[in-house]
Amino acid sequence: MCTMMTKVLFVCTGNICRSPSAEGVFRHLIKEAGLAEVVGIDSAGTHNFHLGEGPDPRALAAARKRGYEITEHVARQVTPEDYREYDLILAMDWENLSAMQQQCPKLHQHKLMLLMRFANEFEEATVPDPYYGGPEGFGKVLDYLEDSCQGVLELVRKRATQYQAA
Repeated sequence: MCTMMTKVLFVCTGNICRSPSAEGVFRHLIKEAGLAEVVGIDSAGTHNFHLGEGPDPRALAAARKRGYEITEHVARQVTPEDYREYDLILAMDWENLSAMQQQCPKLHQHKLMLLMRFANEFEEATVPDPYYGGPEGFGKVLDYLEDSCQGVLELVRKRATQYQAA
């Protein structure tokens, strides 16, 4: 049996709110689906504003309330290796996508996408940044992430079964 790992990177601006939350939601879904052995998950930021910091306390509280674990997360910035290493690099908004498109080698541009393109319930194109708002924004972000990560799960599940059949 051939086991090929699919690696997914979630990207927001500072890597303390949206992308670590997406990582936590997706990690939970992957574990429930029994795919933890074949799916790699991480998150990063396009900017170095919060390097080495843990998640925003409001993101931690919102995640914990829904049963997601993100306390171990440490903020980092997207690296040139990430573009080579990851199969799916999912941006939270247009600014994040644009920043990565400017840095990413042409060979790997096809890996860059907006996360919300995988959403089924929500029509929004992007995941709004809750950083400058109140705690309710963090719940809204989780609604979007739960929806879109479910769509990403369907894609990686297909990839995993294709690899197992190979």
